[in-house]
Amino acid sequence: MELFEYLPQVFSGWNIAILILGTIFGIILGATPGLSPTMAVALLIPFTFQMDATSGLIMLGVVYTATVAGGAVSAILVNIPGAPANIATMLDGHPMARNGRATEALHYCFISSGIGGVIGVMVLILFTPMLVNFALQFGPAELFWTAILGVTVIGSLGSSSVLKGLLAGAFGIWISLVGMNPVTGTERFVFSEHLQGGITIIPALIGLFAIPQILQMVETAKRGRQGTEFAMEQRPIIHSLFYNLKRVRSLSIGSTIGSLVGLIPGAGGQIAGLIAYDQNKKFSRNPEKFGKGEPDGVITSESANNAMVGSSLVPMLSLGVPGSPTAAVLLGGLLIQGLFPGPDLFRDHADVAWTFMGALLVSQFLLVAGGLYLASFSKYVIRIPKQYMAAAVAILAVFGTYSVQNSFSDVIIMVSLGTMMYFAMRWGFSPGPVVLGIILGPIAENNFLQGQMIAEATVGMGTYFFTGTINIILISFCVVSVVYSIIAEFRIRARRRQDEQTAQGGQA
Repeated sequence: MELFEYLPQVFSGWNIAILILGTIFGIILGATPGLSPTMAVALLIPFTFQMDATSGLIMLGVVYTATVAGGAVSAILVNIPGAPANIATMLDGHPMARNGRATEALHYCFISSGIGGVIGVMVLILFTPMLVNFALQFGPAELFWTAILGVTVIGSLGSSSVLKGLLAGAFGIWISLVGMNPVTGTERFVFSEHLQGGITIIPALIGLFAIPQILQMVETAKRGRQGTEFAMEQRPIIHSLFYNLKRVRSLSIGSTIGSLVGLIPGAGGQIAGLIAYDQNKKFSRNPEKFGKGEPDGVITSESANNAMVGSSLVPMLSLGVPGSPTAAVLLGGLLIQGLFPGPDLFRDHADVAWTFMGALLVSQFLLVAGGLYLASFSKYVIRIPKQYMAAAVAILAVFGTYSVQNSFSDVIIMVSLGTMMYFAMRWGFSPGPVVLGIILGPIAENNFLQGQMIAEATVGMGTYFFTGTINIILISFCVVSVVYSIIAEFRIRARRRQDEQTAQGGQA
C-alpha cells in the first residue's frame, strides 16, 4: 500500500512538531465556545502560505480533528458545547461531571474520539473509490430526507417529553427561516433591523447554551455556593480505557454512523453525533438512563463526530465536494497550494496525499494522549468559583459571537435567545432540539427548493422525492424513528409509574 511508502515522511522533524502543536492548540481552541472547527481551520489558512503543501495540509487536518474532540471539554465541564458537533456529548457528559465524574467523562471522550477517528481515517484510506460512488447517489431529494431524519431525532434530545422536544425543534426551524429567502431574496420574519442578516448557528449555539448556564451560575453564587457542589472522583486511565473498549455497541454505532454521515456533502459532525446518540439510545436496554450521566451517550457521540472527520474528506479529495463545512475550508487550503482534487491528486502528488492521510492517522493517537493528559486538570476547572466562571464564560460568549461576523447584532441575538431559553428550561424545554432545528432547517429548505426545481422540470414532485432506493430507505428510517420514539416514551413512563407504585408499596 502506498501509505506505508510515505508514512516515514509523517515522522520528519517539522511534520511531527506540527502534529504535536496542532493537537494541543486544536483541543484548546475546540474547548473555547464559539471557536468552531470551521473557524479554527479558516483562521490558520494564512499561516500555510509560507509552508510547503504537505506541512500546510497536515496542520489544517490535525487542527480539524483536535477541535472536534476539544469541543467536548466545555460541553462536559460547563454544559456549553465548543461546537455544534458536541451537542450530543453534552447531554450525558455534563450530568456525569455534576455527579463528580468529569475526569471519567473526559477519558471516555478522548478515547472514543481516537477510536472513531482511526476508523474514519481508515475509511478514507481503504474505501475511497467505493464510497465516492455512494456519495454521488445523494442529490437534493436524498439530502432533504437526511435532514428530515435528523428532525425525527429532535423529540428525544433532552426535553422532558417528546412533544416538548418537537415543539422546541419546530421553534429552531422557524428561527432558521428568519432573514432572506434563498430563492426569491424576500425578507421573512424580519421585525427588527438586527434580524436582517438572519440568525446564524454560532450566535444561536452560544446563546442557547451559554447564557442559561451563566445565569444559573450567578443564581448559584447568590445562594452562597461557591465552586463545585460535588466531590470529584479519581479515575485511573487504565480503568476508563478497558471500560471504553468493552462498549463495542456504542463504538460501532457511533463510528459507523459518523463514517456514513461524513460522506454526505454538507451534513457535518453535529448530525452524526445526534443521530448516533439517538440510535444508541433506541437500542439500549435502559434508555431512561440517557441524559442522566450515561457513559454510552458520551462514547457513541464522540466516536461519531470524529469518525465523520476522516470520511468527510473522501468526497473532498476525490471529487472536490466537501463532506462538511470544515472540509470546505480545508479544500480552500488545498487549492491555495495549487493542488486540485481528483485522480490527478493521487497520481501527480501522491506524496502530499498519502503523507497527509498518514498524518491524520497518527494524529488520532496524539489526540488520545494529549486529551487524557489535559483531562487530569479538569478538577481545577470544576472548582473555580461560580461568579468567576460566569464572568469568564460571558466574556468568551461575547467574544466568540462577535468574532464570527464582527456584528453587534449577533451579540444581541445571542443574549435574547439565551434569556428566553433560561426561562423555557424551567418548563422542561431543552436547547438541544432548538439548535438542531436551526442546523437542519437550512439543509432541508435549500435541498427541497433545489429538488422542487429539478422535479418540476423532469419527473414531478412525487416521483422525485418518493421513489429511488435511498429515498425509500431514508423515509422508512424517518417513520421508524418517530414511532420508536413515541413507544420508548410510553415505556419509560410505564416504568416510572411501576417504580413509584413499588416505592409506595414498600413504604406501606
